[in-house]
Amino acid sequence: MLEDSTPIIIGAGQCAERDVPPLRASSPMSLAAHAAAAALGDAASAVRGDARIAPRGDTQAAAQLAGRIDTLAVVRIFADSRNRPRHDPGFGRADNPPRAVARRIGANPARAIYGNIGGDTPQALVNELAEGIADGEIGLALLAGGEALATARAAARAGIALDWNETSGGTLEDRGMGMALSSPHELAHGVGIPVQTYPLFENALRAELGHSLDEHLLHMGEVMAPFTQVAAGNPHAFFGQPREAAELARVGGENPYICLPYPKLMNARDQVNQGAALLLTSVGRAKELGIDASKWIFLHGCAEAREKPLVGGRVNYHSAPAIRANAELAFAMAGKTLADMDFIDLYSCFPSAVEIACAELKLDTGDPRGLTVTGGLPFFGGPGNNYSLHAIATMVSLLRARPGGFGLVTANGGLLTKHATGIYSALPFPGKWRRPDCGGIQRRIDAMASPEFTESPAGAATVETWTVSFRRGIPEHGIVIGRQAADGKRFIANTPTDPALLNRLATEEQIGAGGTVRTTAAGNLFIPAPGRP
Repeated sequence: MLEDSTPIIIGAGQCAERDVPPLRASSPMSLAAHAAAAALGDAASAVRGDARIAPRGDTQAAAQLAGRIDTLAVVRIFADSRNRPRHDPGFGRADNPPRAVARRIGANPARAIYGNIGGDTPQALVNELAEGIADGEIGLALLAGGEALATARAAARAGIALDWNETSGGTLEDRGMGMALSSPHELAHGVGIPVQTYPLFENALRAELGHSLDEHLLHMGEVMAPFTQVAAGNPHAFFGQPREAAELARVGGENPYICLPYPKLMNARDQVNQGAALLLTSVGRAKELGIDASKWIFLHGCAEAREKPLVGGRVNYHSAPAIRANAELAFAMAGKTLADMDFIDLYSCFPSAVEIACAELKLDTGDPRGLTVTGGLPFFGGPGNNYSLHAIATMVSLLRARPGGFGLVTANGGLLTKHATGIYSALPFPGKWRRPDCGGIQRRIDAMASPEFTESPAGAATVETWTVSFRRGIPEHGIVIGRQAADGKRFIANTPTDPALLNRLATEEQIGAGGTVRTTAAGNLFIPAPGRP
């Protein structure tokens, strides 16, 4: 029996805006609203002629659906997600993003939610909204997000002032910044900035695989090249040029190192104008609204978990046990395995996020099903915290076209920190839908042993992982996570900025290399031992 309380997705929409002059371009909230209108139109296109709302295909149906939305959630935009100035172009913002979107589409929800930081947020909000629907607390929910980062960058470069300020009345449930993803001590040494932190994971994983630097460059290219092919066929992708593995691995020209071992083309690129949205309700409400069952997509499995929050406290830098644990719980809820998945989208901000997820899921990086349905954050584009909403919206279309298929979406927030999983299908969910309790898996992860950390290291030490940050192709500074030789305590430090040393650190293996570390007024300083390790 199909329970009337079962949560379903009944509408999905996406938009992308390119080559529009900044003064005529959409704001982030306008892009979110464009996608929301598309999701409403998608649902309205399946309204049956015997429905209580407007007839099938009538644009009034979308407007009437908008008027019935009681919960509207918006994914947090980049400008509200970081304290670093580069993420705030100074163009203002909506003081109540959900109601800014609501006003544009003719909705007046009783509840307005503004999510917290992290790429896991879209999937986590889907899980939360689905639970509210199953419990009868939500009738019709809209989840939307949008970023206008390409417009902001173009305007800033041209010296054009934009005004994205808007004030909306009504209540707001602002989730704020969420959990701390890094400490002041970590940030002082460059750890906590994603473009400098994911390379630390990548080098640790590379060493675990036994690859040299050059071997691993090609390996990463082979993992990511299929993503470019998917992006090339996606009309919403921003960087859809197909590329070969060797091209992605070739350092220089348009593809300089950003932070070892990642050249530019292997980094998430956030200079996009994109929006995505989903419309969710229950089976019973969909029947009442006259939404044809051909539009229904079921959330068969879901779960969330997080790693130890601070990078300095991780179990190691080549695994992510929270990915495995929450995915296993989602698969158990769905009664499915990875082998049952027809479509897969792994969060792909950097190659390490993909490779570590594959390792945790026991999924080959060359799996013929592919690892993305969008093209991934380096090639589809990385619209802030909102990427996975695009992945889910894309999955909705694919699963409608293959009604017996299943799709897996994994979402990652922070610094490989927070993880959420969704398993979707057009096949009905059997029995009573209940969101799983993730407390048990979280307690197990929290209890995992990790090295003791010190903010004031001294003496002989070895490198656990490292990276070198580049500026315009030139090594600028080094970051080391290491262990004190005397007691094994973990520390974070920078290296001297001597060009010859940085060039050596950028070309020679450093994991396991020795040196000395000391605390200075400017921060911790690791001095590598001379010569090749």
